[in-house]
Amino acid sequence: MKSKKTSSESLSVQTKMVLPHDTNPLNTLFGGSLLAWMDEIASIAAHKHSDRVVVTASINNVSFTQPIFAGEIVTLEAKVSRAYNSSMEVFVDVFVENSNGKRKKCNEAIYNFVAIDQNRNPISVPALIPESQEEKSRFDSALRRKQLNLVFAGKMKAEEATELKKLLFPNL
Repeated sequence: MKSKKTSSESLSVQTKMVLPHDTNPLNTLFGGSLLAWMDEIASIAAHKHSDRVVVTASINNVSFTQPIFAGEIVTLEAKVSRAYNSSMEVFVDVFVENSNGKRKKCNEAIYNFVAIDQNRNPISVPALIPESQEEKSRFDSALRRKQLNLVFAGKMKAEEATELKKLLFPNL
């Protein structure tokens, strides 16, 4: 296994058409269907990065900013934004293309996965090397999100959250 990989090595893309059975009474995509599609593509990206079986640990954020209508084409793009010891954060961007052929970003989500071995125990994953400016930004913000989640879960003291302190109290 490689000790380091780039974000682009985990890039996974999936395209789907929104069919009538995917929609609610408003003729828009069920949020749960989109969550399942995002979870699937995010797990593929995490698997590509770790070369291991992965399990969804949590969904950090989901933004349903625009409805997706029946007949539209949905493209999901996922890639690992940060890797820790055995866990990985995966960013999913959702784009929609309507009948006019115009593509726009409509939703996004942040998933967290853990790589596991054959005994279902966590196993280490390669470090991540961000390359583009967007990848570097997502890489940096991932640690702040992780620290915030640990503080909220009572697994880290607020004064130990160094990245959050830098963000909230830059003059200290």
